[in-house]
Amino acid sequence: MTTVLTYGTFDLLHVGHVRLLRRLKALGDTLIVGVSTDAFNELKGKSSIYPFAERREIIEALGFVDQVIAEEHWEQKRDDVQTYNVDILAMGDDWVGEFDDIAGDVEVIYLPRTEGISTTDIKTVISRVEEDKIFALEQAVSQVGRLVKKLRD
Repeated sequence: MTTVLTYGTFDLLHVGHVRLLRRLKALGDTLIVGVSTDAFNELKGKSSIYPFAERREIIEALGFVDQVIAEEHWEQKRDDVQTYNVDILAMGDDWVGEFDDIAGDVEVIYLPRTEGISTTDIKTVISRVEEDKIFALEQAVSQVGRLVKKLRD
C-alpha cells in the first residue's frame, strides 16, 4: 500500500485544488491531506476567507481524500511522514526544492499547478468587485447629496 501526503491552505476550493488532489490520489492507495490551521496561516502571513474547521470539512467531503489532518507548523512534515507511514510527500510545483531536506525519509515530488487558476487570483477578482461596489456607492451618495442640496436651494 502506498500512502501519499500533501499540505495546503485550501481556501476557496477550486478546480485547481481538485485536480491536484485527484492526481495525488492516483499516485497511491491512501491520500492524507494536511490543511493549514488559521494560526499557522497567520505565521505564514496568509489569511483565509474560510476558517480552518470549514476548510477541513470541505476537504473531508471529497471522496478521493482518505484522511485530513491539521497542519500546525513547518517542522511537522518529517514527523507526519513517520507517524502516517508515508511513502510520497507531494506538493504543488510552487514549492520545488522546499522539502528536499526530508527526501531521505520519503519520496518527495512536486506536481505542476493547474494553469489559469489560483486562490490568489480569485481573491483579487473579489477585491476588485468590492472596490467597484464601494466606488459605485460613493458615487450614488454624492449624487443624492447634490440632489438634496438642489431641493433645499
